[in-house]
Amino acid sequence: MFDYIFLVPLIPLLGFIFNGLLIGRVPRPLISLVGCLTVGVSFILSVFLFFALKSLPAEARFIEQVLFSWIPAGSFQVDVAFLLDPLSAVMILVVSGVGFLIHVYSVGYMHSDPGYGRYFAFLNLFTFSMLTLVLANNFLLMFVGWEGVGLCSYLLIGFWFEKKSASDAGKKAFIVNRIGDFGFLLGMFLIFWQVGSLHFDTVMKTAPLVFTAGGGLITAACILLFVGAIGKSAQIPLYVWLPDAMEGPTPVSALIHAATMVTAGVYMIARTHDLYLMAPDALMVVAVIGAATAFFAATIGLAQNDIKRVLAYSTVSQLGYMFLACGVASFAAGIFHLMTHAFFKALLFLGAGSVIHAMSAEQNMRKMGGLKKYLPITYPTMLVATLAIAGIPGFSGFFSKDEILWKSFSSHYGHPFLWVIGFVTAGLTAFYMFRLIYLTFHGQERMDDKTRHHLHESPRTMTVPLVILAVLSVVGGWVGMPHLFGVTNYFEHWMEPVMTPGYNASEGPLLASGGSDTGMEILLMVLSVGLVLAAIYAARYYYQKNIQAATALREKLSGLNKLLVNKYYVDEIYGAVIVRPVVYGSIFLWKVVDVVLIDGLANGLATIARDMAEVLRHMQSGQVRRYATLFVTGVLLVIAYFVFG
Repeated sequence: MFDYIFLVPLIPLLGFIFNGLLIGRVPRPLISLVGCLTVGVSFILSVFLFFALKSLPAEARFIEQVLFSWIPAGSFQVDVAFLLDPLSAVMILVVSGVGFLIHVYSVGYMHSDPGYGRYFAFLNLFTFSMLTLVLANNFLLMFVGWEGVGLCSYLLIGFWFEKKSASDAGKKAFIVNRIGDFGFLLGMFLIFWQVGSLHFDTVMKTAPLVFTAGGGLITAACILLFVGAIGKSAQIPLYVWLPDAMEGPTPVSALIHAATMVTAGVYMIARTHDLYLMAPDALMVVAVIGAATAFFAATIGLAQNDIKRVLAYSTVSQLGYMFLACGVASFAAGIFHLMTHAFFKALLFLGAGSVIHAMSAEQNMRKMGGLKKYLPITYPTMLVATLAIAGIPGFSGFFSKDEILWKSFSSHYGHPFLWVIGFVTAGLTAFYMFRLIYLTFHGQERMDDKTRHHLHESPRTMTVPLVILAVLSVVGGWVGMPHLFGVTNYFEHWMEPVMTPGYNASEGPLLASGGSDTGMEILLMVLSVGLVLAAIYAARYYYQKNIQAATALREKLSGLNKLLVNKYYVDEIYGAVIVRPVVYGSIFLWKVVDVVLIDGLANGLATIARDMAEVLRHMQSGQVRRYATLFVTGVLLVIAYFVFG
């Protein structure tokens, strides 16, 4: 079975080649079949590979498949090779499984779009790139997938390139990610300089021999890798591209936010966790940036009125949770939240797409309301996803988020202040998500009559993926129930062969002391659930029972509301401090340095040469008599010089 690992990324690539080469030449049903079937087959293979890996002893769950030697150059050797272990097995299931549902949903959502074939070609390429990233057994092949998802995000965010906002958003994502990728490359170069290899297994085994634990080089390497993760996974200060990614089709937003690009940074940190455990200062940076981003993005989500923009800032915040987990050396908890988040965030975006489809492309929640009776499938499925992201017990998000909060408090690398930030963020998340639910599905209908007349539930190709994701949003977290429930944490157990060093480091003195810690964990869990329930009640009070109170509060806090609506003016600050100086500097280099100085010098030399040629050309007239006269004159002058000189 393991001989077929390479087919997992290859089959979606074949779908891209087929749909890409035959754009406009094949009927839409065939495009849909190829686009969806290739990812579906990849998912089925991933399931078989998962169970084949599970059948092996824990210590043998590391399977490498070398396809061919890619770059042999002296001692430098890089192969095109794939690694299947418990971490990559989880990732390929998430990417191909959630990706398949998004492909199926896209058949209904994009059915009338003129770029249908191009869309599915790009979607297949996106899936191939992400699967390559998570299966690569070395940094360089990972970087190929890393850049591939960056390219696909540019192509899909700017898919409707006729709209300036969409093309600008695509360019913004591409440029911002180049900043992060530069850091990733420097970190990779530093690792190779010290280790002499980019193979993950070799790097992890050799690093303790060539790096000093806690030293400057290993800390620099880890921080540089994290810079790449900051760009790819939209953390402070490079998060600004992700909210604008909603300019692409809604299924693209679901794919980017849930299953592919933004999870790449979290996966990379988890994959290289052995390096980070040697650099506690780098771990602290990861934890602080993650916690700050989680809180910062959640506050912005409180005041947004575009349904997709609320979800976009929610993604930025939830990614912050994942990095917080990694920063306190609970890497498995970060991957666990990555998995559960993929279920409920994909559902939220696809549900939002269903709402937008019903509302004739309207995205402003202030123009919705009362949609519950019109969308009998979209509403309950989105409600399930909202309960999951809010952290209501029994739903998937509760188990993964509680694990992160507990580890941020109890881990040797954690701190109570990190727990406080995560705790407050959980309350903010519950409030703005239920604000979305109440403004969209409850209360007075605020749409115009024409839109109301056309309200309808989405087709089955869109609603079936919603139902499946709703089930996963409930049961997806049951594999990671905490030990205090008296059950085995199957997810943690599954990840142990990869993450055991991280667990040993993160257990810390608090976890070793016994029963009192169980009591503390229960107390913190109760506090978190209590805050979430209070936040949900507050959202219900302000946005369903007493909307006038929400208006009065907004007017009373108008300054703060304006600050949040305008996203702390970060884009404006970046524009003033970075973008416009670069643009004006480029114009100066163009019009002054290039046109005036360089072109002026070149053109000036050409003018001088031309003028000299104009003078000298008269000496070469082509007339024989003139040449004879000049010759005789010259001879006479020479004779006169010798006779009379």
